[in-house]
Amino acid sequence: MQSIWNEDIKRPRFGKLQGDIKTDVLIIGGGITGLLCAYMMKKEGVDCVLVEADKLCAGITQNTTAKITCQHGLIYDKMIQRFGEEKTQLYFEAQMEALRQYQELCKNTECDFEEQDSFVYSLNDRKKIEKEAKALEKIGCSAMFFEKVPLPLKVSAAVGIKNQAQFNPLKFAFSIAENLPVYENTKVLEIKPHGAKTHAGNIKSEKIVVATHFPFINKHGSYFLKMYQHRSYVIAYENAQKINGMYVDEDKKGMSFRTYNDMLLLGGGGHRTGKKGGNWAEISAFAKKNYKNASEITRWATQDCMTVDDIPYIGQYSKNTPSLYVATGFNKWGMTSAMTSAMILSDLVRDKENKYAEVFSPSRSILRPQLAINAAESLMGLITPRAPRCPHMGCALRYNPQEHSWDCSCHGSRFNEKGEIINNPSSDDMKLK
Repeated sequence: MQSIWNEDIKRPRFGKLQGDIKTDVLIIGGGITGLLCAYMMKKEGVDCVLVEADKLCAGITQNTTAKITCQHGLIYDKMIQRFGEEKTQLYFEAQMEALRQYQELCKNTECDFEEQDSFVYSLNDRKKIEKEAKALEKIGCSAMFFEKVPLPLKVSAAVGIKNQAQFNPLKFAFSIAENLPVYENTKVLEIKPHGAKTHAGNIKSEKIVVATHFPFINKHGSYFLKMYQHRSYVIAYENAQKINGMYVDEDKKGMSFRTYNDMLLLGGGGHRTGKKGGNWAEISAFAKKNYKNASEITRWATQDCMTVDDIPYIGQYSKNTPSLYVATGFNKWGMTSAMTSAMILSDLVRDKENKYAEVFSPSRSILRPQLAINAAESLMGLITPRAPRCPHMGCALRYNPQEHSWDCSCHGSRFNEKGEIINNPSSDDMKLK
């Protein structure tokens, strides 16, 4: 089960680290976030090196739906209530600047970049959409209000934003990877003062960026408490009715729609990692009912780090680690969040102020209702008398029959039937008895 982005793609190959090296900034993680950080830093003249434990973009990046939009569900009304208009506007501006950066970079990149309008709909709550439209107007966004959308769904209302975008993420990522200082198959075993230890040698560096999807260093930042992971599923169909635009349900368990070439990419079936959900069966049932002539091309799944307040954690890893940085918690919107991370972190590693940094600071308050839910889930995972256990923090694993994997509902680590790690934060394989 591979995503559509893997078809006919030429993957670049980079060597494995051999021996000790020295650099100013070490970037750990070779997904689109790490690559954009390396690209931006190199552009600014920063001496940096990127290391990836596997192959570039072999994790979450290759499984995204690759929507580049400032419209991250219905978040702006909630943000104004939580943080006020000023911070909410900065968040919005950061996403729009990220979109502009992609527009500029994609001019010289063959990555199937195309502008599309973006829409968030609600099946049963018109007031939510009305509030979001008003919130967007308050922060200077010309939002569109709709009572119908061209989908096989009866919606209460939808809010749209013009001139957003979509692309092929692997074509883009592999294009910018050219001429970057990258080492593949180089796993970081330990973070040390002024550097890191890998299987193949030591890397001496003054500053380190952790761009590994879910941060793997537990003793700083409390990321195991202030995030959880959410799985979602996609099926690509041909001979389905063509749609214009990108659509997503405001409900985390709802459906999403976009096209790629002549295919419809239909997403849904989402659930917290380690819990039960609709999976591909939910999407397949929807397609059989609403796209009777469609035939499946391929299917895949992904998972996303979800924060307690819907804003990513980008910046200093913790208050006690001034030379360690992080980019995580993208809440299903990894494309603009990856670019925002690169913009912020390329400034911070040069000791330069960034006007967006405070909004995304990982050290902001985490006292939100979701924190209690995360803590309770972790406690249940620890006291549940079930084997096998997750090597990350010892939670009980649940077998996932749809994907033939062992999944952790505490923090989202996943392992195949042999016990080999699929998704972090665990950095080790699990032991099967």
